[in-house]
Amino acid sequence: MTMWRPQLEPGDGPKYLLIVDAIAASVADGRLVAGDRLPPQRDLAHDLGVSLNTVSRAYTTAIERGFLVGEVGRGTYVRGKESPMSGLPAERLTRPQAGPIDFSRNLPAPGHGAAMLADTLTVLAQSPDLPAILDYQTGDEPGRHARAVVGWLERIGLSVDPETIVLTCGAQHALNVVLFACLRPGDVLLCEALTYPPVKLLAERLGLRLVPVAIDTGGIVPEALEAACRTHAAAGLYCLPTLHTPTTATLSADRRAAVAALARRHDLLIIEDDVFGFLPPERPEPIRCHAPERTLFLSSASKSLAPGLRMGWIAAPPEQVRALRAAVSLSCWMPPPLMADITCRWLEDGTADRLNQAQRTEAGVRQTLARRHLGDGRLAADPAGFHVFLTLPDHWSAVAFRVEADRQGVRLGTAEEFTVRPAPAPNAVRLCLSHEVDRARVQRGLSILAGILASTLDSSGLII
Repeated sequence: MTMWRPQLEPGDGPKYLLIVDAIAASVADGRLVAGDRLPPQRDLAHDLGVSLNTVSRAYTTAIERGFLVGEVGRGTYVRGKESPMSGLPAERLTRPQAGPIDFSRNLPAPGHGAAMLADTLTVLAQSPDLPAILDYQTGDEPGRHARAVVGWLERIGLSVDPETIVLTCGAQHALNVVLFACLRPGDVLLCEALTYPPVKLLAERLGLRLVPVAIDTGGIVPEALEAACRTHAAAGLYCLPTLHTPTTATLSADRRAAVAALARRHDLLIIEDDVFGFLPPERPEPIRCHAPERTLFLSSASKSLAPGLRMGWIAAPPEQVRALRAAVSLSCWMPPPLMADITCRWLEDGTADRLNQAQRTEAGVRQTLARRHLGDGRLAADPAGFHVFLTLPDHWSAVAFRVEADRQGVRLGTAEEFTVRPAPAPNAVRLCLSHEVDRARVQRGLSILAGILASTLDSSGLII
């Protein structure tokens, strides 16, 4: 085919969105079909009289919206007809010691729990409970595992009944379970204007309408939440009030109380994702403490103890427990009993405290590295967190910065990935400091990004 060239319709919006709209229109009317290759970015920028940054951002946005697919070394192509999930990015969960430095995945540090695990498995091998670990467990009774979780939650000021604890295979599974059990297709779910990306995908797949609520440097803005409640007949609010991703903000005690009061006033179900909540040595008490009758509190062992410890839990209002347990059974029948038993033992015997402190220590070291290389002026960070939010100078768009970082061997995520439309995406990137095992690789990656930040661009988008 002749290489596609768009005719941009005049408009007041950003030029990159005009290109995205032209791509969408061409796919809709058949001028672009599955497998067609788009022009190289530099060629299209020249033909349209726009900067390379503009075309790079347009292509990236069209990829995120599912129109295109990019293949390193081959170019950008129109996406074919696939299953609903096939267009989602594959998670890069391995931790290679060579190749690109990965700041794109918010995984906790691997930790030093291997010796502790060996000791625990030795004890388990002599346990009379081994037959039960290999049998089905329904989770209908609170039992020892739930009581261990309750004791762990008391460390952050949350007191709950063991009978209201629902065990899951991690916090993301907990979120799946809550959305499936407590909301219906067509419901409005409010969330922070920047939110955990899987929430956007889950809402789409479950037929939920996601509505953004404005945030500032302190987190969700109560006045904006009240305005959203008045405008939309919302069923729930999903929020990350502690070490929010991507901004790192922790909601103050006053704002937590205000959110709870607004939820009561507007009959709103609160989904409080506290997956990072055990990292800060001091933090405000959970929102659930202010509105326990309408708050589903989600957390897990993986972020605060060890990433492979795939155990999560929901502290739920009593009337929600039965539906949540049914959703767990439907999705996985039960969390693996061996994993639950290991987690329970560690919560009870002090191992969890030691692992949690090790995560805090490692976070502090890596945050110091980030400040040393990137400074404090554009960096939003928390000493206990494993990610930072970097606001970029005006001459760098987030997309262009990501493209250049990738070219130099560093992977990262842009604010666009977390943005819930129609909220605007800030010109910023998130850097996850814990995915890399080797601190030297972290330092090298931060040094590369500092060099890119200090550089300037010519009129065609090339680094000078």
